[in-house]
Amino acid sequence: MSDWTVHLQQHGARFVDDRHVEFDTQESAPSAEQSLLSPLTHFAVLEIAGADAERFLQGQTSAQLKLADGNFAAPTSFCTAKGRMLANGQLMRIDEVRFWLLLDESLLEPLRSHLAKFAVFYKVELTPRDDLAVLGLIGHQVPALVERRLDALAPTTWQQVALGGGVVLRHPGALPRLVLCLPQDEAIGAWQNLANEAVSTGNAVWRLHDIRAGLAWLEVSLQDSYLPQMFNWEALGGISFKKGCYTGQEVVARAHFRGQVKKRLARGRFTGSVLPESGSAIVDADGKSRGDLVVAASDGEGRVEILAVMTTRDVSEPLTVDGQPLEWLDLPYPIERVDPEMLATSGG
Repeated sequence: MSDWTVHLQQHGARFVDDRHVEFDTQESAPSAEQSLLSPLTHFAVLEIAGADAERFLQGQTSAQLKLADGNFAAPTSFCTAKGRMLANGQLMRIDEVRFWLLLDESLLEPLRSHLAKFAVFYKVELTPRDDLAVLGLIGHQVPALVERRLDALAPTTWQQVALGGGVVLRHPGALPRLVLCLPQDEAIGAWQNLANEAVSTGNAVWRLHDIRAGLAWLEVSLQDSYLPQMFNWEALGGISFKKGCYTGQEVVARAHFRGQVKKRLARGRFTGSVLPESGSAIVDADGKSRGDLVVAASDGEGRVEILAVMTTRDVSEPLTVDGQPLEWLDLPYPIERVDPEMLATSGG
């Protein structure tokens, strides 16, 4: 058991499993004065380092590597030759020859093993950074809180700033949401400083705010199933259509330019408390599967909010998941291409 895990347990954390952590205080929506602090145990970091790291990644990922300059932390995806996602994540440049990739922890080893087959031809090493901890902050006051308590300026969306031996990121959302990737000893100190002004809460709250931001992270059970566009990844700036070839690029580009994306990420909710599993079918009135659930989280008010990959064709209502009628909600962004080149120059 790591010092980081012991520290969290000493401060009231209960580990349901490797991916889920809870505290006695569970808040879904902070007030104007309140900030939430959560250990994001469902995330992990893969380090890609070496003299050929940039060249290696340029041929593997949907991000334009020259944009990952230590300021812009590019949302990206890794695909099969058929354009199906093996992982999506956020790519940070740490120094000239070292990158960190933030991704779902269930995909850390599968993606590392996949990339290792190609890494042997490059001067590059792939290292799971198990010594890092990932923390999340949510709330109107968190940019000022990080500046006051950690002496770091908060970045804008999809940007990064250095903090000690780690990085601070900002993810999209109606409320400011900061991600801290820190060495575990630094994470302990940061937690102690931040917890004086923030409420400790489980990582289910972070998932809920991901859902409300229309942001889905691929898990291992859904690997090799969807084009990046089926996660609305181009609407979030996660695909560069201006870079050269990478694995799956031809299929991803063809689907975009020919308008052949027949499934899209949608947001909904239902009344209840039981969370459906990832991959659960969204069923129409005729009993036909019309989509797959990607992620679900309780809103703390007797409802469950979800993101699901749905067919773009008309379907017979009502739609249900695990027998529960679904109410569809608007996404917080239009389904339009957002070039990462624009995000990088505009500051997120």
